[in-house]
Amino acid sequence: MKIKESFGSKVFDIANIVFLLLLMLITLYPLWHVIMCSFSDSNALIGHTGTLWMPVDFSLSGYQAVFKNESVWNGFGVSVFVVIAGTALNILLTLITAYFLSKQDAILSRIVSYIVIFSMYFSAGLIPMYLVVRNVGLYNNIFALIIPNAINTFYVIIMRSSIQGVPDSLFESAELDGASHFTVVARIVAPLCMPTIAVLVLYYSVDHWNSWFNAMLYIRDRSKYPLQLFLREVAVANATLEMQDTDSTASAKETLKYALIVVSSLPVMCVYPFLQKYFVKGVMVGAVKG
Repeated sequence: MKIKESFGSKVFDIANIVFLLLLMLITLYPLWHVIMCSFSDSNALIGHTGTLWMPVDFSLSGYQAVFKNESVWNGFGVSVFVVIAGTALNILLTLITAYFLSKQDAILSRIVSYIVIFSMYFSAGLIPMYLVVRNVGLYNNIFALIIPNAINTFYVIIMRSSIQGVPDSLFESAELDGASHFTVVARIVAPLCMPTIAVLVLYYSVDHWNSWFNAMLYIRDRSKYPLQLFLREVAVANATLEMQDTDSTASAKETLKYALIVVSSLPVMCVYPFLQKYFVKGVMVGAVKG
């Protein structure tokens, strides 16, 4: 039997739908604005005022300037390498660390847990970190963008909670069969915690892809610049990339930064739909125990 909704309930549903639609519009419009600006003519865009729903004098000059620049392609390659190598190292270390912390009977596991949690709230600071990177020989080295951020304490805690949700009987059975800890991690923990691992892959990948501050601190050779550092020069520092064609630079100066934003954001937008189904499940696994 269908329950009849009250007038107040209908009003609430309508108000809720309108509010969510407005919230979606407010959220999506900045992205739409950037896309429309990237397809606009630079000179016409400068004189445009108000909101922008369609390109102003459709032009691909911004994208032509981006794709003709060798520095952009080089920065894209550096960013892809940092994301792939960095994320692989992140997941490996996070999985091993979280597995150790999940074992209550491990030697010094409680003390190590306190140390790990302490490091999440307190750090030595920027200058000591810079000195360490320089003194160990990572200065102006692409691995300075990977090794100092090899593990994230918060993600380790998420991974540990997920591993603690795995039944202990599986670990006991593996131990009786003579499986080593690495075998347990590879054959039991990793498959059963795949939703959480998928979410952490997304988190780590986005962190690496959007990172520009460490590159600004540790990298001096422009051939080792990641893509986001070039984006900072264009969008934040109000600088333009060095183009082979100076006329192309002048005509695309205004739309260049918008085109570069779209190009740099596109890979993450393409990867996210494949990991979306794991997103909520992966974060919530192990969150409630009992």
